[in-house]
Amino acid sequence: MKGPPRAIPTPCVQVCVVDGPSSLCLGCYRTLEEIGCWSRLEPSERERIMAELPSRAGRIAPGRLTPG
Repeated sequence: MKGPPRAIPTPCVQVCVVDGPSSLCLGCYRTLEEIGCWSRLEPSERERIMAELPSRAGRIAPGRLTPG
């Protein structure tokens, strides 16, 4: 018998606003393409992207970043 689907780890913080100049979400720093295909990515690809996200904050103008 098949159980419920397993949760997919996500960096989403429910601040879904895309910064035009960087094309990154101001909440999680993913691109729209990454957000759109997130559930279809292999776990290793999601892990690679998640490891890269903190360094992406520097691509967004400081006044546009969310506090936290």
